[in-house]
Amino acid sequence: MTPTATAPEERAAPWAAALWHAVMAGDEPTAADTALAALEDGLDAECVLLDVIGAVQRRVGEEWAVNNLTVAQEHAATAINERVIAALSRMPREAPAPHRLRDTPASYRLGEIPAPYRLGDTPAPHRDDTPPGTRAPCGPHAPSGPHAPSGPDASSGTWAPTGTSAPSGTPARARITVACVDGEWHALPARLLAEVLRLRGWRVDFLGAQVPTAHLIAHLHRTHADAVALSGSLATRLPTAHAAISACRAAGVPVLAGGAAFGPGGRHAELLGADLWAADARTAAARLTEGPPLRPPGAPSADEPLKHLLDQEYTLISRSAPQLVRATLAGLRSRFPALLDYTEAQYQHTADDVAQIVAFLAAALYVDDSGLFAAFGRWTAAVLAARHVPVESLLHALDVLRAEVRDFPRTTAMLVEAHEAVRTSQGGAGE
Repeated sequence: MTPTATAPEERAAPWAAALWHAVMAGDEPTAADTALAALEDGLDAECVLLDVIGAVQRRVGEEWAVNNLTVAQEHAATAINERVIAALSRMPREAPAPHRLRDTPASYRLGEIPAPYRLGDTPAPHRDDTPPGTRAPCGPHAPSGPHAPSGPDASSGTWAPTGTSAPSGTPARARITVACVDGEWHALPARLLAEVLRLRGWRVDFLGAQVPTAHLIAHLHRTHADAVALSGSLATRLPTAHAAISACRAAGVPVLAGGAAFGPGGRHAELLGADLWAADARTAAARLTEGPPLRPPGAPSADEPLKHLLDQEYTLISRSAPQLVRATLAGLRSRFPALLDYTEAQYQHTADDVAQIVAFLAAALYVDDSGLFAAFGRWTAAVLAARHVPVESLLHALDVLRAEVRDFPRTTAMLVEAHEAVRTSQGGAGE
């Protein structure tokens, strides 16, 4: 890769900082102006989406985890970021002369931009003398928009998207459905991917958060999609993701999986039968352009690696989750006396935490990954410590739960490993 004078993240960082301040102030007009001004300053649209808006959204999650933001503030920030993306997607073909923040003409403000103009059709000019129609790239990705190279010849068998007006003999523009796993509410990462794919020439159907699998499959049959990008942030959705992946592939549609739910390196994506996995939107766009790998004849079914489920531990834990939560809370009352002095709100938070512990335990059992549950334990300990909740309560909860499932060897081993991970983590120090 040819080095550039300024790294993409360095060029985007000042704009991300400006957007962060606008979002934290709840100032939606300035947030939209900031993103548009970043385009005028020479950042390309993909960079603004991923390295400015995406960076701010990641920081929102990080600040919530360390208790610097409330849930309400997190939701408000996410909503503003979503509307900034919408403003960018309605950007005019020809931007007006560069303007100062807060001096945006009314016709160029959020919600008043002509709908037919799409992000990436024709880039806005730079502040310098760069000819119109060019844009300094902010990362190692392929050109986008109608001036980008078309896909390979149809005889190549690939499914790369082509430009808006494909020459005769080239394949039709590929169509992809982007959706979140049923039960997954974190839709902004999927929305960013959808916009990046549109920039790169794909026809995109973005279905949003928590899409029931039956409705997803009906949509695929109706639209004849060439691929599905399935997003999941929480590991507790992995069993549902598996059902969706299996149903899509049974319908003849390859699946790209993405999101933190699928584990480091996407190890759970392959386990659950996904054709492709990507850690971020740029990688996802590149992988989709390459096309899905061909599965050799006689390849094992996607369910073959899941034969550990035959021990029924996942099924029994998931079905008895409500009883396990109640039993764990009852045990905590005797082992952790401070619980008796909790307010109703504090007790409800504790009940929610125990329910999450059981849910993540079930997910770890489903994919047979004890590291998943141990990592969740460490993360929970850090979140509790940031909220001045004694991590001792988490250790007691794991101990009580272990006593309840003592007849399940895989489950017991995971609880032992998680207890040790929490105890030795920074949050668990001093137990």
